[in-house]
Amino acid sequence: MKTVRPLLLPLAAGLALLGGCGGGDYEPEVRADEKRLGAEQHPQLLAEFGGAYQAPEAAYARRVGEKVAAAAGLQGQCTFTLVNSDVVNAFAVPGCYIYVTRGLMGIVNSEAELASVLAHEVGHIVAAHNRRQRNRSLWRNLGVWAVGAVTGSEDLTRIAGQAAEYFTLRYSRKQEYEADDLGVRFLAGAGYDPWAAGDMLGALGRHEAYMGRTRGRDEARAIPEWARTHPLAGNRVERAAQAASATGITDGAVPELEAPYLRELDGLLYGDDPEQGFVNGRRFAHPVMRIGFEAPEGFTLTNSPRSILIEGPDGLRGEFGSGPMPPGGLVAYAEGLMRALLKGTPARAGPAEPTRINGLPALLVPVVVQTEQGTIELTIAAYDGGDGGAYHFIMVAPPAEASRNAIAALFASFHLLSDEQARSLRPRLIRTVRVAPGQTPATFAAFMASEHPLDHFRMLNGLAPGQAPKPGDLVKIVTFASR
Repeated sequence: MKTVRPLLLPLAAGLALLGGCGGGDYEPEVRADEKRLGAEQHPQLLAEFGGAYQAPEAAYARRVGEKVAAAAGLQGQCTFTLVNSDVVNAFAVPGCYIYVTRGLMGIVNSEAELASVLAHEVGHIVAAHNRRQRNRSLWRNLGVWAVGAVTGSEDLTRIAGQAAEYFTLRYSRKQEYEADDLGVRFLAGAGYDPWAAGDMLGALGRHEAYMGRTRGRDEARAIPEWARTHPLAGNRVERAAQAASATGITDGAVPELEAPYLRELDGLLYGDDPEQGFVNGRRFAHPVMRIGFEAPEGFTLTNSPRSILIEGPDGLRGEFGSGPMPPGGLVAYAEGLMRALLKGTPARAGPAEPTRINGLPALLVPVVVQTEQGTIELTIAAYDGGDGGAYHFIMVAPPAEASRNAIAALFASFHLLSDEQARSLRPRLIRTVRVAPGQTPATFAAFMASEHPLDHFRMLNGLAPGQAPKPGDLVKIVTFASR
């Protein structure tokens, strides 16, 4: 759906914007050393995200990406990947490896909007923003390097720093503006409507606002990933409109290709992948493993393919994961976790406490890690699932009674699911349907698999309050997959 366009500055001002971002001064280049670095990082990034999303939408995204890369002078030099994550994000790493999540693909509403996302990331590559940050590792750039630097443990760094950030770089406002302006140029050069860049930013802004309105108080501070890595400053939409005007292409002169895009989107997985389990607020449940837990108030959970990332108040962080039960049982499992986590770092493990939690054998192990920066307190809880599998929490917290109580409540919530509970967990899909005469947003809200059906439907389709789709339009709804 089209968004309301902002008032434009004179055309000369828009042209100045493009000149200010470098005009034709950029030399598109993907250096061999960067290509090697990107190829090395690619499997690790996919592992963090849940792998490449294997569906027709992936090939579609690649085709769109190749068009904007060619317009930027990087034909055949970029790798575009649709990743299996519901986190709304897109980013680029050295070597022109560009990633867009299925979560973001579900938010935008036209092929031109998708192209503008990819063109923006190509803009970061062309402007060498990644290269300028090469001296700062991705972990340093996330501000979570200190623990790993003093312990030598990447795993501990990941837990302490929350890998939900997904290795993405933080760009300055100037760099975001440069990528915006270059992206609009590449968008127009690829034959797309340059005005779609503003529509894309509007769609992301609507998603951010929807999350803020509908998430519970425990999740209110969980900023959408795109907003963390690509801050949606209020004037970015206006600047995108100015840059589009500067191309000389009038608004509406080039189709945004809404209908082809929505047809391609039909059947896209929406929300959590059942193979990774389902996060619902502070609750996690896995229909295949048949386990679940609930975090205390003030906590947020983020699903990732290899673990559930946990964040609580006052710097409390951790993860939930699983693995095969070794011959030595829970004691051997916990010892293996500590070896992998600490990698020889000086640490003192307290006495292991065998217990039962909700009928399951469990083992609680406190660990104190001494670093030059002070003491890091870890607590490990391991559970015997009774099916040959083991499950665990690893929590990192500053020494404080409130943190210990919160961790104890988290550990006590782990339980097995009943057959009925497991069957009730079903994946959701995006379906595109054509609007018939007389149908309103309320009509489609009745079919939405959502806790906030009307608001959710409006957000997905770019509809303002009081606005309705026209008969013949294609719209997105979210439904449960068939059993």
